[in-house]
Amino acid sequence: MYKKSFFIVFEGIEGSGKSYQAKILFKKLKKLINNVILTREPGGTKSAEIIRKIILKDYFEKNKKIKFDKYTDTLLYLAARNEHLKNKIIPALKNKKIIICDRFVDSTLAYQVYGKRVSLNFINNIHKQILRKIKPNITFVLKVKKQSFLSRLKKRRSRNRYDNFPAKFYIKAQNAFLKISKNKKDHIILESSKNTPELQKKIFQIIKRKIGLK
Repeated sequence: MYKKSFFIVFEGIEGSGKSYQAKILFKKLKKLINNVILTREPGGTKSAEIIRKIILKDYFEKNKKIKFDKYTDTLLYLAARNEHLKNKIIPALKNKKIIICDRFVDSTLAYQVYGKRVSLNFINNIHKQILRKIKPNITFVLKVKKQSFLSRLKKRRSRNRYDNFPAKFYIKAQNAFLKISKNKKDHIILESSKNTPELQKKIFQIIKRKIGLK
C-alpha cells in the first residue's frame, strides 16, 4: 500500500484531452492502490460545484451588460478553490492520499492573467491566504494542435462556457500554459493531439516512477 500523499494536476486548453487522461490515470492507479481520488476545478466539492454553476451560468447570458466583471469572475474561481482546498485537497493530503486534479493554479494564470489581464499580484495575494503553500508534485500540461482540439469540441454533446471561446483564445491560452511551464522541473509537457494508448502508458509510467510503484 502506498502511504504518502501525492498531488497530480492535469492542465491544458479545452479539447486537449486533460480530463480524459486524468480519468484514465485514476482508473489505472485505482487497480493498484485504494487511496487515490479524482477531482476538478472549479468544483470538486458540493460548495465549489455551486460556485461553478454560477460561473458557467454567467457566460450563457446573452445580454453582455449583465456579465460579471473580470475581477468578480476571478474571485468566484478563487472562492471555489478555497472551498476545494479546505474541504477536499487538504484533508486528502493529510490522509496520505494521491490526488488527481483536472485544472488548478496554472489555469487561473493562463485564463485570468494572460487571457483577461487580471493583475497577477491580485491573484498571488489571495493565493497566499488560501493555498497554504500547497502545490502539485507534478503537473502534466497537454499540448494539442488546433485541428484536434476544434474537432473534439465539435463532437461534445453538451457544451459549457469553456467550450465556446474563439479558436484564437485557446491558442493564446495554450501558449500561456507553455510559458508558465517553461524551465519548471515539476511540469511535464506532452503532445496530446492523439489520445493514444502510448500517451496513457507514458503518463502512467511517469507517475509509477514518481511514487515508487513497481
